[in-house]
Amino acid sequence: MEIDLSPKLAKKVHGGDGGSYYAWAASELPMLREGNIGASKLALEKNGFALPHYSDSSKVAYVLQGSGVAGIVLPEKEEKVIAIKKGDAIALPFGVVTWWYNKEDTELVVLFLGDTSKAHKTGEFTDFFINGSNGIFTGFSTEFVSRAWDLEENVVKALVGKQTGKGIVKLTGSVKLPEPKKEHRDGLALNCEEAPLDVNIKNGGRVVVLNTKNLPLVGEVGLGADLVRLDGSAMCSPGFSCDSALQVTYIVRGSGRVQVVGADGRRVLETTVKGGNLFIVPRFFVVSKIADPDGLEWFSIITTPNPIFTHLAGRTSVWKALSPQVLEAAFNVVPDIEKQFRSKRTSDEIFFPPSN
Repeated sequence: MEIDLSPKLAKKVHGGDGGSYYAWAASELPMLREGNIGASKLALEKNGFALPHYSDSSKVAYVLQGSGVAGIVLPEKEEKVIAIKKGDAIALPFGVVTWWYNKEDTELVVLFLGDTSKAHKTGEFTDFFINGSNGIFTGFSTEFVSRAWDLEENVVKALVGKQTGKGIVKLTGSVKLPEPKKEHRDGLALNCEEAPLDVNIKNGGRVVVLNTKNLPLVGEVGLGADLVRLDGSAMCSPGFSCDSALQVTYIVRGSGRVQVVGADGRRVLETTVKGGNLFIVPRFFVVSKIADPDGLEWFSIITTPNPIFTHLAGRTSVWKALSPQVLEAAFNVVPDIEKQFRSKRTSDEIFFPPSN
């Protein structure tokens, strides 16, 4: 049976005055289940507060819009409180407890992409809230909680029952959460829009790769990531992950055309993508994109912390490494045609600016 690779938008799962939580369902995007990948978005309004929780999946968080504060508690570690803003990537291994807060007028939107191979539902995240109307301790009897916390039962009832919100709440202006500390960001977050560029091609595009060198925690998460900004009408070289990694791509802004080719030279996807779309490229399938005039920007996770790609066009492509005789035989062409082919794209790497 053929798998549907068409891009999809997220759907609202829950929310209220403080904001909303959206997710992509494996039932609508089958490749999530096929690839053991989960995808969701958190959108917080001003004074929106996502209550402390942990997940059944390791994730990479990416701030799509706005700025705010995140609290992060690694297992058996102290709480880290960091300022977050558009372009920040944060690695969240198993067992991490987080909370998120927006005190600004602009909506704070955070994307989550992660590995669901150990999750309760393949292709979906399950979050466990520590408190609130659906919090863990609402399920325990007062006796159990009282003994666990060494508190009188009337105090336990107030602690467990006072917060009636579910997942996301709106705080009053009088509530003061911890202020972020600059030193807490070290090793936890990397701003992909400010980090040194791994690829920078004039009028073509730019890439920042997230790996174990610039954000060591991705090694624990088991995922790599990159932010790619393709200039207007530029093209991204056809390529594939040569280490069996699966690529999950979220379109941050802009629009463009995408083609994906799989086994037996079959084109399995040809579509136009736009901001908010999520799509997945299966292992070893070849993908290429051409940006519309307004450009195209995407954030991807790759299911290995240090991904390796093979490109099939440009100066660094596999074609340039093969000998002329092999190319002549493979294409079944005369030497003159092979020379014309080899002479092209001698300076371009993976992005090709539009022709003048």
